[in-house]
Amino acid sequence: MLAGLVIPSATAPRAHEIPSKVTVLAFVKAEGTRLRLLIRAPLWSMRDVEFPQRGLGYLDIARASAMLGDAAKVWLADYVQVYEEDRLLAAPTIRATRISLPSDRSFGSYATALAYINGPPLAANEDLPPQQAMMDVLLEYPITSAESRFSIRPAFAHLGVTTTTVLRFITPSGSERAFEYLGDPGVVRLDPRWHQAALRFISLGFQHILDGIDHLLFLLGLIIPFRRVRPLIAIITAFTVAHSITLIASALGWAPDALWFPPLIEALIALSIVYMAFENIIGPRFQRRWIIAFAFGLVHGFGFSFALRDTMQFAGSHLLTSLLSFNIGVELGQLLVVLVAVPVFSFLFRRVVEERMGTIILSALVAHTAWHWMVDRVRVLREYQFTWPAFDLALIASVLRGLMVLLLLGGALWILSLLVRRLTVPALSAADGAPLNDRTEQPPSA
Repeated sequence: MLAGLVIPSATAPRAHEIPSKVTVLAFVKAEGTRLRLLIRAPLWSMRDVEFPQRGLGYLDIARASAMLGDAAKVWLADYVQVYEEDRLLAAPTIRATRISLPSDRSFGSYATALAYINGPPLAANEDLPPQQAMMDVLLEYPITSAESRFSIRPAFAHLGVTTTTVLRFITPSGSERAFEYLGDPGVVRLDPRWHQAALRFISLGFQHILDGIDHLLFLLGLIIPFRRVRPLIAIITAFTVAHSITLIASALGWAPDALWFPPLIEALIALSIVYMAFENIIGPRFQRRWIIAFAFGLVHGFGFSFALRDTMQFAGSHLLTSLLSFNIGVELGQLLVVLVAVPVFSFLFRRVVEERMGTIILSALVAHTAWHWMVDRVRVLREYQFTWPAFDLALIASVLRGLMVLLLLGGALWILSLLVRRLTVPALSAADGAPLNDRTEQPPSA
């Protein structure tokens, strides 16, 4: 009995630890009636597979190569789904596998990667530690036409603690479209139609405004003291117009691309929340509030653009549609927050705490949180070194673009002032019964 327990435990394969960081390279190209998927992944990420070794712990390439087919199926092919239009394709055929050196650069292009994986195998006497070896796999899927629209669902997050996938799609015209993402991205439409891109980016914008706690706090700070419909419409509209302008300008490449710019914006966003909370405590005035909302909306628009920057790769050829859809998603998220927050605040101030005291308490909590954010973000910002740009044609072009944005901002402010005047004159009159903090300041009577 003891022998039976000891012998199997000594010969059983040993699983190694999960790699902390894994990078997967992949190419997708449709040709004729087949779609090819080329994948390169670290051999060490194929856990539960004990590849044979020789000598001082080097990989036995000859014997290990015979195991690559099973490893490729279990760890890669079974975790990929490919769609032609909306039809799930059949399981792929593993056409080729090979072991590669980490220094190999054949995956720089689709042509060189395909030629390399179909070429002669690595020399059997190569001294290669298993932890450094790479595995190349060629999968083929049967398709109806290379002109179809394809989608892929690669779920490679299980390969490591943090898995980055760089996927490049070769279009029928020969152009290359690159995607890079962490973990499992869900279904990636390699050549989306305009409505598919629009729906994806509306969802992204909606999720971003609900996940961004700093944007939510600023939005709540805007509406705590102003809950009547007309003043609230004016304030939210000013914020929306402002962040839409800077979001679009940033997406068009008109924002600074220096390393210090994102941490500067993050610090200013925290500052905007602190200022809004302090103004609520001191006593807000509507005529000042909508202008402040517009000014800080410009800052928050750059913050939205940072989230959008990493997702524009999923837009395909519909960049403008995706940009506008993301903005629509942000507005829908803001609308949901307003529709939920206004009745909650109204109930709170009517049944739980007096309005002025409740405004001060909530604003103090918001200010406390945002103050710590601001201190931390300023500390990060100070780590960056600001350098003045060189006076050249690029600087002149940037200045001209800035002047165009300023002209656009001036026009937006003028239109907003007309809108605010039409919305708030009836709402802020004494006859309407508005609370004191919703009225414009009146000169003292004699």
